[in-house]
Amino acid sequence: MKAFRLDELEAERAANDGAYLQFLRERNMSVGLYALNAGEHDPQQPHNQDEVYFVVSGRAAITVGMETTQVARGSVVYVPAGVAHKFHHISEDLRVLVVFSPPES
Repeated sequence: MKAFRLDELEAERAANDGAYLQFLRERNMSVGLYALNAGEHDPQQPHNQDEVYFVVSGRAAITVGMETTQVARGSVVYVPAGVAHKFHHISEDLRVLVVFSPPES
């Protein structure tokens, strides 16, 4: 078993000065913590993997393809591989768990 604490993951991510911290990688999936602060620009490009976002905290909008929805703590969003997507209108610091399948390359 592998178990993680969100507060420890956030501290590690912040200490490395990066928006993304991959903390689990297995043969069929990887999981990371993604952080964008209020007002920040999301630099993501489409990925070659399916993704699931689980919003841990914060508020924003996300556009996936041509669809836009508001997200906040507890929101879950699926993004198919190869589809353009970005968080925007980030009104509260955003922390999101990201699951990639297959693992992010």
